[in-house]
Amino acid sequence: MSIGLVIRLLVLALLVAFLVSPESFAFVFEPLTKNNQPVIYNQGSLLDLTLNHLLIVAIATALATTVAVGLAILVTRPFGAEFLPLSRSLANVGQTFPPVAVLALAVPMLGFGTAPTLVALFLYGLLPIFENTLTGLTGLPPTVTEAARGMGMTGRQRLVRVELPLALPVILAGIRLSTVISLATATIGSTVAARTLGEVIIAGLLSSNTAFVLQGGLIVGTLAVLIYDGLSAIERALTRRTGQGARANA
Repeated sequence: MSIGLVIRLLVLALLVAFLVSPESFAFVFEPLTKNNQPVIYNQGSLLDLTLNHLLIVAIATALATTVAVGLAILVTRPFGAEFLPLSRSLANVGQTFPPVAVLALAVPMLGFGTAPTLVALFLYGLLPIFENTLTGLTGLPPTVTEAARGMGMTGRQRLVRVELPLALPVILAGIRLSTVISLATATIGSTVAARTLGEVIIAGLLSSNTAFVLQGGLIVGTLAVLIYDGLSAIERALTRRTGQGARANA
């Protein structure tokens, strides 16, 4: 077992221990409080907020992946090539509009809560997945696709059995980037009453309690690093398995 893996497992264990029993870590954050402020976030369960935060990110990323991969497949087929500029423009929408602006536009239609946050994260996560899928599907060695065609495979068979499996490491790199972006961006969902770790940070800012701000930031940051490393490991394993070089845009 490598030292890096041991460190990651230790960090994960510490994170879980903190979420399950945050009071046990009060001595770490106590120096950051003043005027008898509460040391540990006490307006809700950190564990529940973390799980809800992850659930929102997972749903948004799954939706973004479905749409972005579908669009990339469409525009790399002969019948859909003419839609490439339009698809790229749609994927760029989320990056063009700041998530806060998307929330402001979505709230009047969807109300407060999780829904506007999902819309913002979905739009913000489209571009990296779309571009990486496009790169993965268009960057395959011509000899591979020609060999598949020579074996009598239909277009659908080539896509499912050859193109997507070989492009998977690059696609996963886009999903990894999108997920990490969404983890951080989801915190702003608390401004429209979504239950995310942004609640902890906002509560700390409103009460000038640095301990709260640090707790929310550390949880989000740690989750981002662990998920990034985990997806990177899967991506490397797939790259070795398929024999493809790293072509990820991340």
